[in-house]
Amino acid sequence: MLEIAPGVFHFPACLDQAAQAALADEIVEVIAAAPLYVSTMPKTGAPMSVRMTNCGALGWVSDKAQGYRYEARHPKTGEPWPAMPPRLLQLWDELARYHRPPEACLVNVYDEKARMGLHQDRDEADLAAPIFSLSLGADCRFRLGGTRRGDRAIAFALSSGDALVLSGPARMRYHGVDRILPTVDASLPPALAAFGVRVNLTLRRVT
Repeated sequence: MLEIAPGVFHFPACLDQAAQAALADEIVEVIAAAPLYVSTMPKTGAPMSVRMTNCGALGWVSDKAQGYRYEARHPKTGEPWPAMPPRLLQLWDELARYHRPPEACLVNVYDEKARMGLHQDRDEADLAAPIFSLSLGADCRFRLGGTRRGDRAIAFALSSGDALVLSGPARMRYHGVDRILPTVDASLPPALAAFGVRVNLTLRRVT
């Protein structure tokens, strides 16, 4: 474990290849039950560059009319989100170490050109709960800012099998993905390779 900054904990290679492959199989099942879709930005309606879906009791969604929010049903199918894989709940207990379980797991699927602009995760009622994420597939350049948009940012790589926790003083820090890195040997487990080059799973406590 590396504490990159107060409350920012990086767990390199916390999942080995076998564990990544097993989790990938479970995420394929999530996608089969809750198909990937493209969210749009509030007000402008511009499409995001990642495709996404969710699992758990709640899912994060966004559109032009209603903006960022959590919903209990898939915005396209109207069906409830599938259950969160138990191994994700176990990792939350082991690494995030919060006394309440996560309610949402946002699944973001990146292609080679996708990115995620600097943002805060602030749509949750429980802002004391950490943000916990897992990376699968290609490396990315992750950018971590401060609690104000104009604060100086640092950048580091996240690789397949890595976990990251933003907690305590880091819970409201801006963060994003600048770009997918052209790593040769980092690829998604075969079960997920048909969807993109990188998958990020972000677990959140909402209520």
